[in-house]
Amino acid sequence: MTNYVPTTPPVSVRKRTHLVADREALMRIFIRPESDAARMTLLKYMDQILFGLHDFLTRHVGVTQEISLKELSERFVGSTIGRHPEKKLADVITDLIEDIAPHAVNVASPYFVGHMTSALPFFMVHLKTIVAALNQNVIKLETSKVVSVIEKQVLAKIHRLIFQESEAFYQEHVQNPQTSLGCFIEDGTLANITALWVARNALLTAKDHFAGIETEGVSAAYQAHGIERLVVLVSRLGHYSLKKACGVLGIGNRNVIPIEVDAQNRMDMHCLRQNIDELHDSSKKNRILAIVGIAGATETGSVDPLGRLAAICAEHRIHFHVDAAWGGPTLMSEKYRHLLAGIEQADSVTIDGHKQFYMPMTCGMVYFKNPSLLDAIEYHAGYVNRPGSVDLGRKSLSGSREASSLILDSTLKIMGTQGYALLIEHGIEIARQFAVEIESRPLFELITRPELNILTYRLFPPEIRSRLQLAATEETVAIYDQINAINRKVQQLQREAGKSFVSRTTLRVHQYPGQDTVVFRCVIMNPMTTLDVLCEILDEQEAIWHRIANEE
Repeated sequence: MTNYVPTTPPVSVRKRTHLVADREALMRIFIRPESDAARMTLLKYMDQILFGLHDFLTRHVGVTQEISLKELSERFVGSTIGRHPEKKLADVITDLIEDIAPHAVNVASPYFVGHMTSALPFFMVHLKTIVAALNQNVIKLETSKVVSVIEKQVLAKIHRLIFQESEAFYQEHVQNPQTSLGCFIEDGTLANITALWVARNALLTAKDHFAGIETEGVSAAYQAHGIERLVVLVSRLGHYSLKKACGVLGIGNRNVIPIEVDAQNRMDMHCLRQNIDELHDSSKKNRILAIVGIAGATETGSVDPLGRLAAICAEHRIHFHVDAAWGGPTLMSEKYRHLLAGIEQADSVTIDGHKQFYMPMTCGMVYFKNPSLLDAIEYHAGYVNRPGSVDLGRKSLSGSREASSLILDSTLKIMGTQGYALLIEHGIEIARQFAVEIESRPLFELITRPELNILTYRLFPPEIRSRLQLAATEETVAIYDQINAINRKVQQLQREAGKSFVSRTTLRVHQYPGQDTVVFRCVIMNPMTTLDVLCEILDEQEAIWHRIANEE
Protein backbone atom coordinates (compact mmCIF):
# COMPACT_ATOMS: atom_id res chain seq x y z
CA MET A 1 0.00 0.00 0.00
CA THR A 2 1.26 3.51 -0.79
CA ASN A 3 0.73 6.70 1.13
CA TYR A 4 -1.05 9.62 -0.48
CA VAL A 5 1.25 12.49 -1.47
CA PRO A 6 -0.40 15.88 -2.09
CA THR A 7 0.18 17.18 -5.62
CA THR A 8 -0.82 20.77 -4.84
CA PRO A 9 0.69 23.19 -2.33
CA PRO A 10 -0.84 23.18 1.17
CA VAL A 11 -3.66 25.64 1.61
CA SER A 12 -1.51 27.44 4.17
CA VAL A 13 0.76 28.78 1.39
CA ARG A 14 -1.91 29.66 -1.18
CA LYS A 15 -2.98 33.25 -1.80
CA ARG A 16 -6.21 34.25 -0.07
CA THR A 17 -8.48 37.24 -0.32
CA HIS A 18 -9.03 39.41 2.75
CA LEU A 19 -11.95 38.13 4.86
CA VAL A 20 -14.03 40.19 7.28
CA ALA A 21 -16.41 39.05 10.02
CA ASP A 22 -19.52 41.20 9.85
CA ARG A 23 -23.20 40.38 10.26
CA GLU A 24 -23.81 40.03 6.54
CA ALA A 25 -20.96 37.53 6.16
CA LEU A 26 -22.02 35.69 9.30
CA MET A 27 -25.57 35.19 8.13
CA ARG A 28 -24.35 34.09 4.71
CA ILE A 29 -22.09 31.35 6.01
CA PHE A 30 -24.53 30.37 8.77
CA ILE A 31 -27.33 29.38 6.43
CA ARG A 32 -25.60 28.34 3.18
CA PRO A 33 -22.19 27.85 1.49
CA GLU A 34 -20.58 31.23 1.04
CA SER A 35 -19.88 30.72 -2.68
CA ASP A 36 -20.30 28.36 -5.60
CA ALA A 37 -16.63 27.39 -5.19
CA ALA A 38 -17.23 26.29 -1.61
CA ARG A 39 -20.33 24.38 -2.66
CA MET A 40 -18.50 22.56 -5.43
CA THR A 41 -15.55 21.71 -3.19
CA LEU A 42 -17.88 20.34 -0.54
CA LEU A 43 -19.88 18.32 -3.07
CA LYS A 44 -16.71 16.98 -4.67
CA TYR A 45 -15.35 15.50 -1.46
CA MET A 46 -18.65 14.58 0.14
CA ASP A 47 -19.61 12.59 -2.95
CA GLN A 48 -16.38 10.60 -2.56
CA ILE A 49 -16.89 10.13 1.18
CA LEU A 50 -20.58 9.28 1.05
CA PHE A 51 -20.46 6.90 -1.90
CA GLY A 52 -16.85 5.74 -2.11
CA LEU A 53 -15.63 5.91 1.46
CA HIS A 54 -13.05 3.12 1.29
CA ASP A 55 -11.64 4.31 -2.03
CA PHE A 56 -11.43 7.82 -0.61
CA LEU A 57 -9.51 6.62 2.44
CA THR A 58 -7.16 4.52 0.33
CA ARG A 59 -6.34 7.52 -1.87
CA HIS A 60 -6.01 10.11 0.85
CA VAL A 61 -4.92 8.24 3.99
CA GLY A 62 -2.14 5.71 4.35
CA VAL A 63 -2.30 3.12 7.12
CA THR A 64 0.25 5.30 8.89
CA GLN A 65 2.62 7.99 7.60
CA GLU A 66 6.38 8.06 7.91
CA ILE A 67 6.55 11.35 9.77
CA SER A 68 7.35 11.86 13.43
CA LEU A 69 4.91 13.28 15.93
CA LYS A 70 7.56 15.88 16.73
CA GLU A 71 7.61 17.10 13.13
CA LEU A 72 3.81 17.14 13.00
CA SER A 73 3.52 19.02 16.28
CA GLU A 74 5.91 21.70 15.03
CA ARG A 75 3.39 22.51 12.29
CA PHE A 76 0.68 23.26 14.83
CA VAL A 77 2.13 25.65 17.39
CA GLY A 78 0.07 28.81 16.81
CA SER A 79 -2.26 29.62 19.72
CA THR A 80 -3.95 32.84 18.61
CA ILE A 81 -7.51 32.87 17.26
CA GLY A 82 -7.87 35.38 14.45
CA ARG A 83 -10.31 38.24 15.01
CA HIS A 84 -11.52 37.90 11.41
CA PRO A 85 -11.95 34.71 9.36
CA GLU A 86 -8.71 33.16 8.12
CA LYS A 87 -10.08 30.90 5.40
CA LYS A 88 -13.09 30.27 3.24
CA LEU A 89 -15.01 27.03 3.60
CA ALA A 90 -13.56 25.68 0.34
CA ASP A 91 -10.04 26.25 1.66
CA VAL A 92 -10.83 24.64 5.01
CA ILE A 93 -12.25 21.55 3.32
CA THR A 94 -9.24 21.29 1.00
CA ASP A 95 -6.99 21.77 4.02
CA LEU A 96 -8.63 18.82 5.78
CA ILE A 97 -8.28 16.56 2.76
CA GLU A 98 -4.79 17.52 1.63
CA ASP A 99 -2.95 18.59 4.79
CA ILE A 100 -4.64 16.68 7.61
CA ALA A 101 -6.00 13.42 6.17
CA PRO A 102 -2.63 12.10 4.89
CA HIS A 103 -1.34 12.19 8.46
CA ALA A 104 -4.38 10.60 10.07
CA VAL A 105 -4.62 6.81 10.41
CA ASN A 106 -6.57 4.71 7.94
CA VAL A 107 -8.37 2.47 10.42
CA ALA A 108 -10.46 1.18 7.50
CA SER A 109 -7.50 -0.54 5.87
CA PRO A 110 -7.64 -4.37 5.99
CA TYR A 111 -3.96 -4.14 7.02
CA PHE A 112 -4.85 -2.14 10.15
CA VAL A 113 -5.40 -4.95 12.66
CA GLY A 114 -3.99 -3.45 15.84
CA HIS A 115 -6.85 -1.78 17.66
CA MET A 116 -10.59 -2.06 18.34
CA THR A 117 -11.36 0.55 15.70
CA SER A 118 -12.15 -0.56 12.19
CA ALA A 119 -13.80 0.26 8.90
CA LEU A 120 -17.23 1.87 8.93
CA PRO A 121 -19.95 0.56 6.64
CA PHE A 122 -20.36 3.37 4.09
CA PHE A 123 -23.95 4.10 5.17
CA MET A 124 -22.78 4.99 8.69
CA VAL A 125 -21.44 8.28 7.33
CA HIS A 126 -24.86 9.05 5.83
CA LEU A 127 -26.59 8.29 9.14
CA LYS A 128 -24.07 10.31 11.15
CA THR A 129 -24.56 13.25 8.79
CA ILE A 130 -28.34 13.16 9.23
CA VAL A 131 -28.03 12.91 13.02
CA ALA A 132 -25.63 15.87 13.03
CA ALA A 133 -28.02 17.88 10.84
CA LEU A 134 -31.00 17.14 13.12
CA ASN A 135 -28.85 18.03 16.16
CA GLN A 136 -31.26 16.47 18.66
CA ASN A 137 -30.28 16.57 22.33
CA VAL A 138 -31.64 13.38 23.86
CA ILE A 139 -31.36 14.66 27.41
CA LYS A 140 -34.89 16.10 27.15
CA LEU A 141 -38.09 15.49 25.22
CA GLU A 142 -38.30 19.20 24.37
CA THR A 143 -35.06 18.85 22.38
CA SER A 144 -35.63 15.40 20.90
CA LYS A 145 -39.30 14.32 21.05
CA VAL A 146 -39.67 11.23 18.82
CA VAL A 147 -35.94 10.49 19.05
CA SER A 148 -36.31 9.83 22.79
CA VAL A 149 -39.20 7.48 22.05
CA ILE A 150 -37.09 5.60 19.49
CA GLU A 151 -34.21 5.42 21.96
CA LYS A 152 -36.42 3.64 24.48
CA GLN A 153 -37.32 1.12 21.79
CA VAL A 154 -33.67 0.54 20.79
CA LEU A 155 -32.72 0.04 24.44
CA ALA A 156 -35.44 -2.62 24.68
CA LYS A 157 -34.13 -4.39 21.57
CA ILE A 158 -30.57 -4.69 22.88
CA HIS A 159 -31.81 -5.49 26.41
CA ARG A 160 -33.80 -8.37 24.90
CA LEU A 161 -30.71 -9.55 23.01
CA ILE A 162 -28.83 -9.71 26.31
CA PHE A 163 -31.36 -10.74 28.96
CA GLN A 164 -34.00 -12.57 26.89
CA GLU A 165 -36.93 -11.60 29.09
CA SER A 166 -40.53 -12.38 28.07
CA GLU A 167 -42.60 -10.50 25.51
CA ALA A 168 -44.84 -9.31 28.37
CA PHE A 169 -41.80 -7.84 30.15
CA TYR A 170 -40.83 -5.75 27.14
CA GLN A 171 -44.38 -4.63 26.44
CA GLU A 172 -44.49 -3.37 30.01
CA HIS A 173 -41.19 -1.50 29.93
CA VAL A 174 -40.38 -0.53 26.34
CA GLN A 175 -42.12 2.88 26.59
CA ASN A 176 -42.72 2.99 30.33
CA PRO A 177 -41.64 6.50 31.44
CA GLN A 178 -41.01 5.34 35.00
CA THR A 179 -38.58 2.51 34.24
CA SER A 180 -35.28 2.31 32.36
CA LEU A 181 -33.78 -0.74 30.68
CA GLY A 182 -30.49 1.08 30.20
CA CYS A 183 -29.01 4.24 28.78
CA PHE A 184 -26.82 5.46 25.97
CA ILE A 185 -23.62 7.19 26.94
CA GLU A 186 -20.45 8.26 25.15
CA ASP A 187 -18.26 5.17 25.58
CA GLY A 188 -17.55 1.98 27.49
CA THR A 189 -15.59 3.77 30.19
CA LEU A 190 -18.57 5.93 31.12
CA ALA A 191 -20.84 2.90 30.84
CA ASN A 192 -18.70 1.01 33.36
CA ILE A 193 -18.66 4.05 35.64
CA THR A 194 -22.46 4.22 35.41
CA ALA A 195 -22.85 0.52 36.25
CA LEU A 196 -20.68 0.78 39.38
CA TRP A 197 -22.28 4.11 40.34
CA VAL A 198 -25.70 2.44 40.29
CA ALA A 199 -24.36 -0.59 42.19
CA ARG A 200 -22.75 1.66 44.83
CA ASN A 201 -25.92 3.68 45.40
CA ALA A 202 -28.11 0.57 45.49
CA LEU A 203 -25.82 -1.01 48.10
CA LEU A 204 -25.28 2.02 50.34
CA THR A 205 -28.88 3.17 50.28
CA ALA A 206 -30.85 5.20 52.83
CA LYS A 207 -31.44 3.70 56.28
CA ASP A 208 -32.52 5.08 59.64
CA HIS A 209 -31.38 8.72 59.65
CA PHE A 210 -28.94 8.24 56.77
CA ALA A 211 -30.21 9.64 53.44
CA GLY A 212 -28.00 7.53 51.15
CA ILE A 213 -24.48 7.79 49.74
CA GLU A 214 -25.47 10.00 46.82
CA THR A 215 -26.77 12.60 49.28
CA GLU A 216 -24.35 12.30 52.21
CA GLY A 217 -21.13 11.00 50.65
CA VAL A 218 -18.78 8.06 51.13
CA SER A 219 -17.66 8.71 54.70
CA ALA A 220 -21.18 8.98 56.09
CA ALA A 221 -22.26 5.95 54.05
CA TYR A 222 -19.48 3.75 55.42
CA GLN A 223 -20.32 4.80 58.94
CA ALA A 224 -24.05 4.25 58.52
CA HIS A 225 -23.56 0.80 56.99
CA GLY A 226 -20.77 -0.24 59.34
CA ILE A 227 -18.10 -0.82 56.73
CA GLU A 228 -14.57 0.45 56.19
CA ARG A 229 -13.80 -0.66 52.66
CA LEU A 230 -15.61 -1.35 49.39
CA VAL A 231 -13.89 -3.49 46.75
CA VAL A 232 -14.48 -4.57 43.16
CA LEU A 233 -13.18 -7.95 41.98
CA VAL A 234 -12.18 -8.42 38.35
CA SER A 235 -9.74 -10.50 36.32
CA ARG A 236 -6.28 -8.96 36.06
CA LEU A 237 -7.12 -8.49 32.37
CA GLY A 238 -9.92 -6.09 33.36
CA HIS A 239 -10.15 -2.76 31.56
CA TYR A 240 -8.51 0.19 33.29
CA SER A 241 -11.82 2.08 33.16
CA LEU A 242 -12.82 0.10 36.26
CA LYS A 243 -10.02 1.78 38.18
CA LYS A 244 -11.21 5.13 36.85
CA ALA A 245 -14.71 4.28 38.04
CA CYS A 246 -13.58 3.49 41.56
CA GLY A 247 -11.49 6.66 41.65
CA VAL A 248 -14.42 8.80 40.53
CA LEU A 249 -16.84 7.11 42.94
CA GLY A 250 -14.63 7.63 45.98
CA ILE A 251 -14.02 3.90 46.45
CA GLY A 252 -10.33 4.22 45.57
CA ASN A 253 -8.67 2.54 42.60
CA ARG A 254 -6.52 0.41 44.91
CA ASN A 255 -9.72 -1.36 45.85
CA VAL A 256 -10.08 -2.84 42.37
CA ILE A 257 -8.67 -6.25 43.22
CA PRO A 258 -7.19 -8.19 40.26
CA ILE A 259 -7.96 -11.91 40.24
CA GLU A 260 -5.54 -14.31 38.58
CA VAL A 261 -6.47 -15.93 35.29
CA ASP A 262 -6.25 -19.54 34.20
CA ALA A 263 -4.39 -20.96 31.20
CA GLN A 264 -7.21 -19.72 28.91
CA ASN A 265 -6.92 -16.16 30.28
CA ARG A 266 -10.28 -16.41 32.06
CA MET A 267 -10.85 -15.46 35.66
CA ASP A 268 -9.66 -18.31 37.89
CA MET A 269 -12.64 -19.46 39.96
CA HIS A 270 -10.51 -20.93 42.75
CA CYS A 271 -8.63 -17.64 43.14
CA LEU A 272 -11.91 -15.73 43.12
CA ARG A 273 -13.42 -17.83 45.90
CA GLN A 274 -10.21 -17.58 47.86
CA ASN A 275 -10.31 -13.77 47.63
CA ILE A 276 -13.95 -13.66 48.65
CA ASP A 277 -13.25 -15.84 51.69
CA GLU A 278 -10.23 -13.74 52.70
CA LEU A 279 -12.18 -10.51 52.41
CA HIS A 280 -14.99 -11.90 54.55
CA ASP A 281 -12.65 -13.46 57.12
CA SER A 282 -10.13 -10.63 57.47
CA SER A 283 -12.74 -8.08 58.49
CA LYS A 284 -16.48 -8.06 58.77
CA LYS A 285 -16.22 -4.45 57.61
CA ASN A 286 -15.10 -5.32 54.08
CA ARG A 287 -17.86 -5.26 51.49
CA ILE A 288 -17.67 -6.45 47.89
CA LEU A 289 -19.43 -3.88 45.73
CA ALA A 290 -19.33 -5.89 42.49
CA ILE A 291 -17.72 -8.75 40.65
CA VAL A 292 -16.98 -7.90 37.02
CA GLY A 293 -16.93 -10.56 34.35
CA ILE A 294 -15.25 -9.79 31.04
CA ALA A 295 -16.85 -10.74 27.73
CA GLY A 296 -13.96 -10.01 25.40
CA ALA A 297 -10.83 -8.88 27.26
CA THR A 298 -9.16 -5.90 25.63
CA GLU A 299 -5.76 -7.55 25.31
CA THR A 300 -6.66 -11.20 24.68
CA GLY A 301 -10.33 -11.30 23.67
CA SER A 302 -10.99 -13.95 26.32
CA VAL A 303 -14.40 -14.42 27.96
CA ASP A 304 -14.74 -15.16 31.67
CA PRO A 305 -17.00 -18.06 32.80
CA LEU A 306 -20.02 -15.81 33.13
CA GLY A 307 -22.48 -18.46 34.32
CA ARG A 308 -20.20 -19.53 37.17
CA LEU A 309 -19.59 -15.91 38.13
CA ALA A 310 -23.32 -15.29 38.19
CA ALA A 311 -23.81 -18.23 40.55
CA ILE A 312 -21.13 -16.93 42.93
CA CYS A 313 -22.64 -13.44 42.90
CA ALA A 314 -26.11 -14.85 43.61
CA GLU A 315 -24.71 -16.94 46.46
CA HIS A 316 -23.10 -13.91 48.12
CA ARG A 317 -25.67 -11.30 47.00
CA ILE A 318 -23.07 -9.30 45.07
CA HIS A 319 -23.80 -7.08 42.07
CA PHE A 320 -22.68 -8.90 38.90
CA HIS A 321 -21.51 -6.60 36.13
CA VAL A 322 -20.36 -7.84 32.72
CA ASP A 323 -18.01 -5.68 30.70
CA ALA A 324 -19.05 -6.76 27.19
CA ALA A 325 -17.88 -3.54 25.56
CA TRP A 326 -16.06 -5.64 22.98
CA GLY A 327 -17.79 -9.01 22.85
CA GLY A 328 -21.44 -8.07 23.39
CA PRO A 329 -22.47 -8.09 19.71
CA THR A 330 -21.37 -11.75 19.51
CA LEU A 331 -24.86 -12.44 20.88
CA MET A 332 -26.18 -11.80 17.38
CA SER A 333 -24.38 -14.86 16.04
CA GLU A 334 -26.34 -18.08 16.57
CA LYS A 335 -23.08 -19.91 15.91
CA TYR A 336 -21.02 -18.22 18.62
CA ARG A 337 -23.45 -16.63 21.11
CA HIS A 338 -22.80 -19.61 23.42
CA LEU A 339 -19.38 -18.07 24.13
CA LEU A 340 -21.23 -15.47 26.22
CA ALA A 341 -23.48 -17.95 28.03
CA GLY A 342 -24.44 -16.61 31.45
CA ILE A 343 -24.48 -12.94 30.45
CA GLU A 344 -28.28 -13.01 30.78
CA GLN A 345 -27.82 -13.49 34.54
CA ALA A 346 -25.86 -10.25 34.96
CA ASP A 347 -27.24 -7.30 36.89
CA SER A 348 -25.66 -4.86 34.42
CA VAL A 349 -23.89 -5.07 31.07
CA THR A 350 -21.69 -2.63 29.15
CA ILE A 351 -21.59 -2.63 25.33
CA ASP A 352 -19.73 -0.23 23.02
CA GLY A 353 -21.55 0.76 19.84
CA HIS A 354 -18.38 2.04 18.18
CA LYS A 355 -16.70 -1.32 18.48
CA GLN A 356 -18.44 -4.37 17.04
CA PHE A 357 -21.66 -2.57 16.20
CA TYR A 358 -19.39 -0.73 13.72
CA MET A 359 -20.82 2.68 14.61
CA PRO A 360 -18.96 6.01 14.44
CA MET A 361 -17.36 7.43 17.56
CA THR A 362 -18.75 7.86 20.22
CA CYS A 363 -21.41 5.48 21.45
CA GLY A 364 -21.53 3.45 24.65
CA MET A 365 -24.43 1.69 26.34
CA VAL A 366 -25.15 0.18 29.74
CA TYR A 367 -28.08 -2.15 30.45
CA PHE A 368 -29.71 -3.26 33.70
CA LYS A 369 -31.66 -6.46 34.27
CA ASN A 370 -33.86 -4.69 36.84
CA PRO A 371 -35.71 -1.79 35.13
CA SER A 372 -35.77 0.15 38.40
CA LEU A 373 -32.05 0.09 39.18
CA LEU A 374 -31.27 3.32 37.32
CA ASP A 375 -33.53 5.13 39.81
CA ALA A 376 -30.48 5.09 42.09
CA ILE A 377 -28.82 7.86 40.06
CA GLU A 378 -31.84 10.04 39.19
CA TYR A 379 -31.25 13.80 39.08
CA HIS A 380 -33.51 16.79 38.38
CA ALA A 381 -33.17 20.47 37.58
CA GLY A 382 -35.75 23.24 37.38
CA TYR A 383 -35.03 24.12 33.76
CA VAL A 384 -34.56 20.55 32.47
CA ASN A 385 -35.41 17.03 33.66
CA ARG A 386 -37.90 18.39 36.17
CA PRO A 387 -39.40 16.07 38.81
CA GLY A 388 -42.27 14.18 37.23
CA SER A 389 -40.86 14.56 33.71
CA VAL A 390 -40.12 11.59 31.48
CA ASP A 391 -36.86 12.98 30.08
CA LEU A 392 -34.10 10.41 29.50
CA GLY A 393 -31.51 12.75 31.02
CA ARG A 394 -32.92 12.14 34.51
CA LYS A 395 -31.01 8.87 34.80
CA SER A 396 -27.73 9.37 33.00
CA LEU A 397 -24.17 10.46 33.69
CA SER A 398 -24.22 12.41 30.41
CA GLY A 399 -25.72 15.83 30.07
CA SER A 400 -26.19 16.93 26.48
CA ARG A 401 -25.89 13.96 24.13
CA GLU A 402 -26.43 13.32 20.44
CA ALA A 403 -28.86 10.74 19.09
CA SER A 404 -26.52 7.76 18.67
CA SER A 405 -29.54 5.57 19.24
CA LEU A 406 -30.98 6.78 15.94
CA ILE A 407 -27.88 5.50 14.14
CA LEU A 408 -28.05 2.13 15.89
CA ASP A 409 -31.78 1.81 15.23
CA SER A 410 -31.26 2.49 11.52
CA THR A 411 -28.29 0.13 11.35
CA LEU A 412 -30.19 -2.75 12.94
CA LYS A 413 -32.83 -2.32 10.25
CA ILE A 414 -30.22 -2.23 7.48
CA MET A 415 -28.08 -5.13 8.77
CA GLY A 416 -30.31 -7.37 10.85
CA THR A 417 -28.79 -9.81 13.32
CA GLN A 418 -27.66 -12.05 10.44
CA GLY A 419 -25.69 -9.21 8.84
CA TYR A 420 -23.87 -8.58 12.09
CA ALA A 421 -23.43 -12.31 12.60
CA LEU A 422 -21.54 -12.55 9.30
CA LEU A 423 -19.12 -9.84 10.46
CA ILE A 424 -18.63 -11.42 13.89
CA GLU A 425 -18.16 -14.91 12.49
CA HIS A 426 -15.66 -13.71 9.90
CA GLY A 427 -13.49 -12.16 12.62
CA ILE A 428 -13.58 -15.23 14.86
CA GLU A 429 -12.88 -17.69 12.07
CA ILE A 430 -10.09 -15.69 10.42
CA ALA A 431 -8.48 -15.27 13.87
CA ARG A 432 -8.49 -19.05 14.31
CA GLN A 433 -6.98 -19.56 10.87
CA PHE A 434 -4.36 -16.93 11.65
CA ALA A 435 -3.43 -18.76 14.86
CA VAL A 436 -2.78 -21.92 12.84
CA GLU A 437 -0.63 -19.95 10.38
CA ILE A 438 1.43 -18.42 13.20
CA GLU A 439 2.07 -21.85 14.69
CA SER A 440 3.25 -23.13 11.31
CA ARG A 441 6.03 -20.53 11.08
CA PRO A 442 9.22 -21.30 13.07
CA LEU A 443 9.97 -17.60 13.62
CA PHE A 444 6.78 -16.97 15.60
CA GLU A 445 5.15 -18.13 18.81
CA LEU A 446 1.41 -17.99 19.49
CA ILE A 447 0.92 -16.55 22.98
CA THR A 448 -2.85 -16.36 23.50
CA ARG A 449 -5.17 -18.45 21.37
CA PRO A 450 -8.26 -16.59 20.08
CA GLU A 451 -11.60 -17.17 21.75
CA LEU A 452 -13.30 -14.32 19.94
CA ASN A 453 -11.37 -12.36 17.31
CA ILE A 454 -8.30 -11.15 19.21
CA LEU A 455 -5.03 -13.02 19.57
CA THR A 456 -1.45 -12.32 20.60
CA TYR A 457 1.83 -13.69 19.31
CA ARG A 458 5.47 -12.73 19.12
CA LEU A 459 8.67 -13.18 17.19
CA PHE A 460 10.73 -15.88 18.90
CA PRO A 461 13.67 -16.78 16.61
CA PRO A 462 14.64 -20.49 16.86
CA GLU A 463 18.26 -19.67 17.73
CA ILE A 464 17.14 -17.58 20.72
CA ARG A 465 14.61 -20.24 21.71
CA SER A 466 17.40 -22.82 21.78
CA ARG A 467 19.59 -20.56 23.89
CA LEU A 468 16.77 -20.08 26.38
CA GLN A 469 16.23 -23.82 26.75
CA LEU A 470 19.93 -24.35 27.56
CA ALA A 471 20.48 -21.20 29.63
CA ALA A 472 21.26 -21.20 33.33
CA THR A 473 18.68 -19.47 35.54
CA GLU A 474 20.74 -16.30 35.89
CA GLU A 475 20.97 -15.97 32.09
CA THR A 476 17.28 -16.28 31.35
CA VAL A 477 16.36 -12.74 32.41
CA ALA A 478 18.76 -11.26 29.86
CA ILE A 479 17.35 -13.52 27.13
CA TYR A 480 13.76 -12.56 27.98
CA ASP A 481 14.78 -8.90 27.80
CA GLN A 482 16.37 -9.50 24.41
CA ILE A 483 13.21 -11.17 23.04
CA ASN A 484 11.06 -8.31 24.32
CA ALA A 485 13.40 -5.73 22.76
CA ILE A 486 13.20 -7.53 19.39
CA ASN A 487 9.41 -7.46 19.41
CA ARG A 488 9.28 -3.80 20.41
CA LYS A 489 11.68 -2.91 17.59
CA VAL A 490 9.88 -4.94 14.92
CA GLN A 491 6.49 -3.49 15.88
CA GLN A 492 7.90 0.04 15.80
CA LEU A 493 9.55 -0.40 12.40
CA GLN A 494 6.46 -2.00 10.89
CA ARG A 495 4.30 0.86 12.14
CA GLU A 496 6.70 3.46 10.74
CA ALA A 497 6.86 1.70 7.37
CA GLY A 498 3.17 2.58 6.97
CA LYS A 499 2.02 -0.55 5.12
CA SER A 500 0.28 -2.29 8.01
CA PHE A 501 -0.29 -2.00 11.73
CA VAL A 502 -0.37 -4.53 14.56
CA SER A 503 -0.44 -3.18 18.11
CA ARG A 504 1.77 -4.22 21.00
CA THR A 505 1.17 -4.97 24.65
CA THR A 506 2.91 -6.63 27.59
CA LEU A 507 1.36 -9.68 29.25
CA ARG A 508 2.01 -12.11 32.08
CA VAL A 509 1.23 -15.53 30.61
CA HIS A 510 1.21 -19.08 31.94
CA GLN A 511 3.89 -20.22 29.52
CA TYR A 512 6.41 -17.87 31.15
CA PRO A 513 5.45 -17.40 34.80
CA GLY A 514 6.77 -14.26 36.44
CA GLN A 515 7.99 -12.78 33.17
CA ASP A 516 6.78 -9.73 31.29
CA THR A 517 6.15 -10.85 27.73
CA VAL A 518 5.99 -8.26 24.95
CA VAL A 519 3.60 -9.44 22.25
CA PHE A 520 1.94 -8.38 19.02
CA ARG A 521 -1.80 -7.92 19.50
CA CYS A 522 -4.02 -8.57 16.51
CA VAL A 523 -7.70 -7.48 16.38
CA ILE A 524 -9.63 -8.85 13.40
CA MET A 525 -12.91 -7.04 12.76
CA ASN A 526 -12.59 -5.75 9.21
CA PRO A 527 -14.48 -7.99 6.75
CA MET A 528 -11.84 -7.15 4.13
CA THR A 529 -9.07 -8.61 6.30
CA THR A 530 -8.32 -12.07 4.94
CA LEU A 531 -5.80 -14.74 5.83
CA ASP A 532 -3.76 -13.64 2.79
CA VAL A 533 -3.58 -10.11 4.20
CA LEU A 534 -2.47 -11.46 7.58
CA CYS A 535 0.17 -13.62 5.92
CA GLU A 536 1.54 -10.49 4.23
CA ILE A 537 1.78 -8.88 7.66
CA LEU A 538 3.74 -11.87 8.96
CA ASP A 539 5.96 -11.78 5.87
CA GLU A 540 6.73 -8.12 6.53
CA GLN A 541 7.58 -8.86 10.17
CA GLU A 542 9.90 -11.67 9.10
CA ALA A 543 11.63 -9.37 6.59
CA ILE A 544 12.07 -6.66 9.22
CA TRP A 545 13.58 -9.18 11.63
CA HIS A 546 16.00 -10.55 9.04
CA ARG A 547 17.09 -7.00 8.22
CA ILE A 548 17.71 -6.29 11.91
CA ALA A 549 19.59 -9.57 12.38
CA ASN A 550 21.83 -8.89 9.38
CA GLU A 551 22.69 -5.44 10.69
CA GLU A 552 23.82 -6.79 14.06
